[in-house]
Amino acid sequence: MPKDQHEVVVMGTPHTSTSSTTTIITMPEISKPDYVVWSLFNTLFMNFCCLGFIAYAYSVKSRDRKMVGDMTGAQAFASTARCLNISCLILSVVMVILFITFFATRR
Repeated sequence: MPKDQHEVVVMGTPHTSTSSTTTIITMPEISKPDYVVWSLFNTLFMNFCCLGFIAYAYSVKSRDRKMVGDMTGAQAFASTARCLNISCLILSVVMVILFITFFATRR
C-alpha cells in the first residue's frame, strides 16, 4: 500500500449523534459496629452478673455473621450486644456507687 492511501476500519458500535454512556458506581458497604472491644472491656472490668461475657459472646457472633455476609443477622446480634453492654455498664456503675455510699456512711 502506498503511503498516501490507508484503509481505516472502524469496529464496534455505529457512531450516532445521540449515543449515551452508562456509568456504574459500586459503593462499598458501610461497616456496622460489632462492639467487641466494649464487650471485652465489660468482661474484664465490669462483669456484673456475667452480662459482659454474654455481650462478648453476642459480639463475636455478630462479627462471624458479618464475615459470612449476613448483615441482618450481624446487626441483630450487634444490637443485642449493645443492649447487654449498656445494661452491664449501668448496673456496674450503680453497684460501685452503692458500695462507696455504704462504706462512706458506715460508722
